Amino acid sequence: MGFVRTAKVAELPAGTVREFHVEGKAIALANVGGTIFAINNTCLHRGGPLGQGVMEGKVLTCPWHGWQFDVTSGKAAQNPAVGVDCYRTEVRGEDIFVEV
Repeated sequence: MGFVRTAKVAELPAGTVREFHVEGKAIALANVGGTIFAINNTCLHRGGPLGQGVMEGKVLTCPWHGWQFDVTSGKAAQNPAVGVDCYRTEVRGEDIFVEV
């Protein structure tokens, strides 16, 4: 598909995560020290909304059952052999674009 404008940088302060719908996909955008990462919004455990979770550094904790994911790689902290999909991001001026 290509890159799609998803949000404004100002909507995602450092250390936060939010969920967005991009071209029919639910994604979680996370800001780690000013770098934007995008992962699939659905937790592998029970389908919890990762974009509603809590960030600590680069670790995102699912709000439903506490599963944790590294937003820079999508890997599950409990088992790095599995993880959620990651999507490329670009910041263009004040806009965040995600490749879906």
